[in-house]
Amino acid sequence: MADKYDQYTKDELLRLLRERDRRPRFGLTWERDLIDHDRSVNGDFVALDLVPELSQGLPPFGDLIIEGDNFDALRALRMSHAGRVKCIYIDPPYNTGNRDFIYNDRFIDREDSYRHSKWLEFMYRRLELARELLAEDGLIFVSIDDNEAFHLGLLMEQLFGADNFIACFVWRKVDSPNDNKVPITPDHEFILCYASSKSAVKLAPMTAPGILDAYPRVDEGERRYRDRLLKKNGKNSLRRDRPTMFFPMMDPDGNDVYPIHDNGEEARWAMGKAGVEKHRAAGTLIWKRRPKHGGTGWEPYTREFAPDEPTRPFPTIWSDLATMRQAKAMLRDIFATSDLFSTPKPVELIARILALIHDPHAVVLDFFAGSGTTAQAVLKLNAEDGGQRRFILVSNTEATADEPDKNLCRDICAERVRRVMTGYVNRKGEPVPGLGGGFAYLRTRRIPAETLFRAVQHAQVWTALQLIHGDLLTPFDPGLEVQVLVSGEAKVIYLPRVSETAVAAVRNALAGTAQVVVYSWQAPLLAQRIADARVSFEPIPESLVSRFGTGTGR
Repeated sequence: MADKYDQYTKDELLRLLRERDRRPRFGLTWERDLIDHDRSVNGDFVALDLVPELSQGLPPFGDLIIEGDNFDALRALRMSHAGRVKCIYIDPPYNTGNRDFIYNDRFIDREDSYRHSKWLEFMYRRLELARELLAEDGLIFVSIDDNEAFHLGLLMEQLFGADNFIACFVWRKVDSPNDNKVPITPDHEFILCYASSKSAVKLAPMTAPGILDAYPRVDEGERRYRDRLLKKNGKNSLRRDRPTMFFPMMDPDGNDVYPIHDNGEEARWAMGKAGVEKHRAAGTLIWKRRPKHGGTGWEPYTREFAPDEPTRPFPTIWSDLATMRQAKAMLRDIFATSDLFSTPKPVELIARILALIHDPHAVVLDFFAGSGTTAQAVLKLNAEDGGQRRFILVSNTEATADEPDKNLCRDICAERVRRVMTGYVNRKGEPVPGLGGGFAYLRTRRIPAETLFRAVQHAQVWTALQLIHGDLLTPFDPGLEVQVLVSGEAKVIYLPRVSETAVAAVRNALAGTAQVVVYSWQAPLLAQRIADARVSFEPIPESLVSRFGTGTGR
């Protein structure tokens, strides 16, 4: 075992010892120091290249599809979107041992003795970054099956805190008999939900039009209603159970009526005197003659009107949604071909998650975007309710030595979203209208810190600044002296180089503006040329490096 530590310096060994001592005694641990270092984890600066030929529609772009390792993409998004994402949904590899999880460029199989530790290390790095992107009232939803569900639960608790657990939803993913010749069939998946801060979260109720069936009558004002017997029946319905709710009520003939069961036992009313008076004042205390104790008599009822928008709490069992079979059928329709993706999620599943959040302006992130279902759900919901939700998808190429030209992000994820936006012809030859919209296609690019000053490009700087200060993305225009972004009452200006015409353009941009932030490679020089209290000057690339952060935390 001694050889294992020869590669470490004294400072690295001390850090490992301190980290071990800080590790909680109760909770999840894995062999982080025994497995191979995750080579996706690096300390490089990550820039985003806008790829116009793979983007959809005309700028400015509000939605983003990012091609690259999601560790890199998450660090780039941390620079621009920290604390701004309302909903994260991910469908990560489930680590089944059947070539579904790649760690350091090779698939992890069931015989790998560190299989679970490698998966946990892989997920920990990415969830740690995702946590920083969530808004205070943001939620993260993670799909998983039995292979890693219990490990994931402990990992989520470690990262987000037990107090921020919202629910574990169960989605029924199949709707047809399973003929696997096994005694138990895996018909479900879990969706773990955690909050950034549970106290800040406000969940929407579920629309439930079926509730209206419980209000069978309609009054003269066309309001649906039901009348409920005021006398309590069933459990805890006797006078001795709630003595204060046994009192006389005057019927329309001026006689006192008490709550009495048909067998002669003294019962009680379903509410106290104050509640009865409220119904009397509102005109919803209704008297009806009914068979009573061998004759007829008056019985009091309370009239209840149907809610204008019938709702109920969301259940944790989701067996009423589309299944994986229907999700595959939709993909076959969109691409007019056979299965291109083995485990797509149905649009209805993501739409339910978005309905639970019910924020028409939410920024929705999926950094295991797969076939692009999340984007389609966002577009569909916006079309239905007029919302302005925005999506950010992150997907890798998933190229391997066996398939070096594979590009899942470009050929399936982005292409699906493109067809959903513009329309397509399904397998029956029927045209399906598009939902509209556009997206910017971006690629991650790692830039070593020591080469950042000479390697980062103006277009990459302008992309980063727009994402930091705004919601829309426009390509860098090399024909302009300055790039200008209007953000509320302020303006953000980027000067690739200082010149007389560039300085004049900045001065012109000050007109009618309360605040201007100017980014420049020569910020001190520019500050000397423009003396205006409304202007703040930020150096490039130092400002980006400061926001981006350094180090891998290994």
